[in-house]
Amino acid sequence: MISRTPLFLSLLAAAFISTGCGTNDNRPDISNINVGNIHIERFDTAFFGLDSNKIAAGLYRLDHEYPYFTGDFIANILGAGPLSDTSRVAFEAARQFLVSYLPISDSLRPKYRRLDWLERQLQTSFRYVKYYFPRYRLPAKVVAFIGPFDGPGVAITTYTLAIGLQSYAGRNFSLYLTPKGQDMYPQYISRRFEPEYITANCLSAIAEDIFPDSSDGRPLIEQMVTKGRYWWLAGRLMPDTPDSISTGYTKAQLDWCIANEPQIWNFFLQNTDLYTVDPDIIKNYVGEGPKTLGMPDGSPGNIGAWVGWQIVKKYVSDHPGLTPLDLMRTPVRTIFDAAKYKPR
Repeated sequence: MISRTPLFLSLLAAAFISTGCGTNDNRPDISNINVGNIHIERFDTAFFGLDSNKIAAGLYRLDHEYPYFTGDFIANILGAGPLSDTSRVAFEAARQFLVSYLPISDSLRPKYRRLDWLERQLQTSFRYVKYYFPRYRLPAKVVAFIGPFDGPGVAITTYTLAIGLQSYAGRNFSLYLTPKGQDMYPQYISRRFEPEYITANCLSAIAEDIFPDSSDGRPLIEQMVTKGRYWWLAGRLMPDTPDSISTGYTKAQLDWCIANEPQIWNFFLQNTDLYTVDPDIIKNYVGEGPKTLGMPDGSPGNIGAWVGWQIVKKYVSDHPGLTPLDLMRTPVRTIFDAAKYKPR
């Protein structure tokens, strides 16, 4: 039985991968999969339409209109505690956020006036999720919100898939380019804060909701294969998503990885203990970065996930008929040992 945590917050750069631009020839027929009509509720518009001088009354009205999200937004995204008759802290925090972020909302309004394109993308991806994992309970609602810039770009709550539009204001958005913004999100991250990354990030969050990542603290190779396994899964859930969107790599970085696959693996074998649990070493290979330390400038950060993906692909090619559920339930050490990965 698949369980759901009360609130799963994701600040993921896109963690999914597909081969090329729609080259998955094994995609199933999802035309008869029913996931209902996907409609994105505009909590962002409703919240920034409140009167800051009547914030308590406005929040209660908002809670009535969006009972499945308002409480999570105030308590978990704004970090202001529960909403109740005596929640003065919550009222003041909401009022301050409303006033300070109103210019942000005004700036984003033209960019996200319509979200029908996103609804269509999510509809298709949800069908793939339901096809492969029919027992998974998809979020009952999809909600758009604007939260703090250090808050989540995607949040899965008990009832919603919530999309933080502040994380997709565009790579050249003024706040991202300030020293404070670059300290928070360097350019190699903020360049991905574009609308085309939203669906990939949503599906990344859903994948981890179905199969929570428990690899933290595990040996490096297990973390690499775990990340790579999510990327393989994404190729099934988003078969038309280009690699340059799904991985967070630039096209040049992807080309570099493909051209240097044997050298990349030899680097790991000769310079790294694949079974280390040292977090300072591990984060160099499965963490964000402009490049991988010790490798040429053309290398991407998070290169361990790319190598893990190649290992998973090798394992899958040796096990025809393996379903996504089978793969995600297979121990990652088993995948690595059985794959016998040796690129040439």
